[in-house]
Amino acid sequence: EQVSLNKKLAKYIATLGGEFNQIPEERQAQLKELGAYLAEKLKAGGAAQVTVICTHNSRRSHIGQLWLRTAAIYYGLDNIAAFSGGTEATAFNPRAVAAMKRAGFKIRKTTKDKNPVYEAVLGANFPTLIMFSKKFSDRRNPEKGFAALMVCSEADAACPFVPGADGRFSIPYEDPKNFDGTPAEAQAYDERCRQIARELFFAVRHAKGLMASPVQ
Repeated sequence: EQVSLNKKLAKYIATLGGEFNQIPEERQAQLKELGAYLAEKLKAGGAAQVTVICTHNSRRSHIGQLWLRTAAIYYGLDNIAAFSGGTEATAFNPRAVAAMKRAGFKIRKTTKDKNPVYEAVLGANFPTLIMFSKKFSDRRNPEKGFAALMVCSEADAACPFVPGADGRFSIPYEDPKNFDGTPAEAQAYDERCRQIARELFFAVRHAKGLMASPVQ
């Protein structure tokens, strides 16, 4: 059965490469380090695992998890697995869910508790991704041999050591929560969604380039 991305999502992704030049050089260097980690893991013949970590596992970490997995599929590096977690569990924020829907993901809520479970679908015949808020040490996340990708400075400061991680990358993003309840709310979430997409696609594309080059 043919796999194909949701049309809206494919259209969104097609425009990201043209924006890589918007990423500041210092940040490009950090993203290339993440890409090099991914390539090294894949070249060693295994899977590369990344847990995207923020304080509440409600916004940036979920957005990062979804985009990292999408980038892996898009660039044909299917052995990159993406997870997310927080220093505490809250809920996948509905505003972040709405932003990801606007980008082209099909997301539906499957439970009605305080911390609902969501199913995210990238397109036809792709495995469904299960999303909900959890601590980064949750049993569903890898216990060792993974990269900790810190996407908020608070979690980065609170977790100087992430047990089991063999790589650590601090690439913080401004919290769109700062705009909750303001007229700029949707725009802030869309901008953050796009920035995270652009940067993680850049990192995975770098990994793909390193995979294609001969081993020194």
